[in-house]
Amino acid sequence: MTNQIALPGTAETLRETEFTLAQLRGDCARMAPHWVVPAVAAPAPVSPSRIHGVFVSADSARLVSRMPAYGG
Repeated sequence: MTNQIALPGTAETLRETEFTLAQLRGDCARMAPHWVVPAVAAPAPVSPSRIHGVFVSADSARLVSRMPAYGG
């Protein structure tokens, strides 16, 4: 099924195919295997002695220290 859309300021028309969200999702699902990204190794941890020039306020440090993911 097609639509004809009048372009602003001209007598020309543009034919546009109607495309549903379900069709778009289906096309994306079929293309997904072609978009595989190679796994990247996680960077090695850095020794705290090599980190210089980073200053964190006591309030921020206390907040982060209480987060389960960061030690609390």
